[in-house]
Amino acid sequence: MARGTRIFAGPRLRQLRLDHRMDQATMALALGISVSYLSQLENDDRPLTAKVKAALAGAFPVDWASFDKREEEHLLGAFTFALGHPELPGASLEPERIEKLHLQFPEFAARYVDLYNAHLRANERINMIEEAIASDNGVEARLPWEAARDWFHEAGNYIHAIDCLAEELAAKLTAGQSLDEGMLVEALARRHGIETLVADTPDSSLRSYTPSEKRLFINAALPTESRKFMLAHQLMMLEGAAEIADIVNRAALPVVGADRLLTIGLGNYAAGALLLPYAQFREAARVARHDIDRLARRFGVSFEQACHRLSTLQRPGLRGIPFFFCRVDMAGNITKRHSATRLQFARFGGACPLWNVHEAVAIPDRINVQLGETPDGVRYVSMAKGLVKPSGSYARTPRRYAVVLGCEVAHAANFVYADGLLLEDEGAATPIGVSCRLCPRQSCDQRAFPPADRPIHVDPDNRQIVPYWIG
Repeated sequence: MARGTRIFAGPRLRQLRLDHRMDQATMALALGISVSYLSQLENDDRPLTAKVKAALAGAFPVDWASFDKREEEHLLGAFTFALGHPELPGASLEPERIEKLHLQFPEFAARYVDLYNAHLRANERINMIEEAIASDNGVEARLPWEAARDWFHEAGNYIHAIDCLAEELAAKLTAGQSLDEGMLVEALARRHGIETLVADTPDSSLRSYTPSEKRLFINAALPTESRKFMLAHQLMMLEGAAEIADIVNRAALPVVGADRLLTIGLGNYAAGALLLPYAQFREAARVARHDIDRLARRFGVSFEQACHRLSTLQRPGLRGIPFFFCRVDMAGNITKRHSATRLQFARFGGACPLWNVHEAVAIPDRINVQLGETPDGVRYVSMAKGLVKPSGSYARTPRRYAVVLGCEVAHAANFVYADGLLLEDEGAATPIGVSCRLCPRQSCDQRAFPPADRPIHVDPDNRQIVPYWIG
């Protein structure tokens, strides 16, 4: 791909454009270059310049991370991204100057990137402490859960060994077809000698396995998709026992109880990977432009399961769209979260009240779409849907919640829910944030709390919707 110190990346650039379902005019607009110039780049008539490399790193950060295998180009991309952080004062440096600085002082560039990453980690720790102090229960009650959840976040929500194991098993069990409940029951019996009982129960138990008797109980009140997931979970806990134990041991989470939570989480991850095999699901998602209902019907899974799986498609060399995904309950608490995008969620408490996910909770089975913009200027397209999990009994209240799935606007052409949104309209985006305590916006009528890191001012003689302004 490279000749000397120059990068000729025509085939990769063309494939990147096709992967994102862009024509040359659309990609040229995203990169800030002319169509003819893009054509020359794709035909290897011209190398990538510093400006084009910076534009690629900005518009396609996940793809650019694996665009060039050379260490110096990885460093240049990271250096450019760090210098372009929206909180830095003053005008941005020109890409040519950044590349020259990187070439002349590579050690400085590497240390600057290290410092930038340390700054991000420090901010995350500060946010965790601030949110924990502001919460009712404090930080200790949350640590085991947080430790397991943070491990998945740091792993990029993709576990290669388990994903490949599940994909190989799915191929053996189905010969390319979708797994159904009968196949899973038969696999448990044939491969592990387990008897499966599907029956009603007076309590709230969903799944119960007795190893000594090799007997698995599944609550018949569960929807078909949930019963399949419970069966897949049990099968993968047995098939992947060694791999899961090894991962948990190497993780060495320092909080009591976190190892068991991580084990359960890995079993759930494996179940999703079995029901939705990586390569097969990724291709189906691309063809369907990530239409969740079509994917759920195609693979016989729930809406939530399909959304969650899309957020895990981070296999090196075969990545899917980088999505953020979360689940929110009726009180606004985030009970599941992961982001492969630049958007990150609050570690405690609720989400921004301007998010469409809150409206979706109140009105189930209706898909809400939203174009949002975070304080750093990044725009996202998100889809939210309210869901109801039946309890199986009048005596137990069904669970109500909503899920949201979104991506940066650079991927909008491959996300069916972006159709019809005014992506280029400056005033069309809703100004969303992470949470009120972490949001720096000067003016927001929906604020519940002032930001934790900025002073506020109150004028007793003047009252706006929010009774203070941010200093």
